[in-house]
Amino acid sequence: MSAPFGADSEVGTLRVAILHRPGAELQRLTPRNTDRLLFDALPWVTRAQEEHDAFAQLLRSRGVEVLLLGDLVTEALASGAARMHGISAAVDARRLGTPLAQELSVYLRSLDPSALARVLMAGMTFAELPLDDFEPSLVRRMHPRGDFLIDPLPNLLFTRDSSFWIGQRVVITSLARSARMRESSLTDLVYAHHPRFLGTALRAFESRSAPVEGGDVLLLAPGVVAVGVGERTTPAGAEALARSLLGDRLAHTVLAMPIAGGRDQLHLDTVCTMVDRYAVVLYPEAV
Repeated sequence: MSAPFGADSEVGTLRVAILHRPGAELQRLTPRNTDRLLFDALPWVTRAQEEHDAFAQLLRSRGVEVLLLGDLVTEALASGAARMHGISAAVDARRLGTPLAQELSVYLRSLDPSALARVLMAGMTFAELPLDDFEPSLVRRMHPRGDFLIDPLPNLLFTRDSSFWIGQRVVITSLARSARMRESSLTDLVYAHHPRFLGTALRAFESRSAPVEGGDVLLLAPGVVAVGVGERTTPAGAEALARSLLGDRLAHTVLAMPIAGGRDQLHLDTVCTMVDRYAVVLYPEAV
């Protein structure tokens, strides 16, 4: 039987980690969409995969169980409820119009779990939706075929941002930027429907609250949580998280840490990294 999931520190013994292997979602990036999808430049996907594989193997060699997000999503999608969950989050009827949104949903429901997982992560263009038997659509006619029906999620590799554990409870976060919001829905799908997490993933925070990103949360010690407040985690989000953690007695102290935001101070964990119980690596400009 697997040991219970949970965490109460940044520097304890790591037993299980969820990683995402860079994939087709990164190959969707072009010079025209990098800014909207929160990338500064086009990544070298093959090299990113090689580095990921080396990192994952290093973790395994140290006894860490590595769970790959793509596998978890695919396995969870064996559930009909999970399929409805993923499709409803991915299909934007306000942008596509009701007829096209309904046709897209019907098509997605016809896919097997592996193919559906790929679409939910890597997105889908107008050109990739089959034309057969579909009603004429003004939306389809006015969008270039290379436009996205469903946006890709190239930031999925930052798995820390969409969820984190505190004690034996999981926090599904609320990501600030529209390009990343659906990442939380995939994480939510996994925790809600994957057999590995059934009965264990008790929620500590609702992802529909004000913006909170996992990269802004550090477990400084059992019961002591630091929350970076800046570009991605808002004061309202930090307050909502603090009220939830304190109310559920998952923490006795929550520290709000103002950070500047921007590329050099995007998240708290980019400027402050715990390396031992009483030692951190700290960006000088954030002191």
